[in-house]
Amino acid sequence: MSQTWVTPVTLTGRAVRLEPLDADRHAEGLWQVVSPDTFQYFASVPTEWTLEGFRKYLQNLLAVLDMCPFCQVEVATNQSVGVTTFMEIRPAHRGLEIGSTWIAKTHQGTTINPEAKYLLLRHAFENLKAIRVQLKTDSRNLQSQRAIEKIGAKREGVLRNHYIMPDGHYRHSVYFSVTDEEWPEVKAKLETRLGYTP
Repeated sequence: MSQTWVTPVTLTGRAVRLEPLDADRHAEGLWQVVSPDTFQYFASVPTEWTLEGFRKYLQNLLAVLDMCPFCQVEVATNQSVGVTTFMEIRPAHRGLEIGSTWIAKTHQGTTINPEAKYLLLRHAFENLKAIRVQLKTDSRNLQSQRAIEKIGAKREGVLRNHYIMPDGHYRHSVYFSVTDEEWPEVKAKLETRLGYTP
């Protein structure tokens, strides 16, 4: 990580704790909850489906200069249940992306994802003073699009033939964003959804 605007930090909520990703510490726990279909819509995937191959995949995430990955840890069990990332970090423009997110199937549909997004958005807007946070997903991933819309992000459009996927498919990416002006309303709705008291 060559930029210094976004640095590793632990963000803790009621259901999830976002810890700076450590390939050696988190690989085994994440490996236990991940499956190949987790990466169906990802442009970057583990190249070898073994624990060591998965560890190398996590190490590669950590090597990307404009990425700050987190391990999603369920607070109640202290179990690693997924990964999420600050990426496309643009300090000069006070913008970044939340992406490369996956959650164990056993924890999809729980409060883990919305609370993780809440913690990341709050950190971005209130601590980093970001003016834009973007999210994107494969146009085929309707579940992800619904989840992004549900947190209050606005759909911006589609970048066609954006990535060539590992299977050769040309991925169209659907972009969403939240701006600093929109954050107070998005925050209030997320806090209500999560049962936070003002």
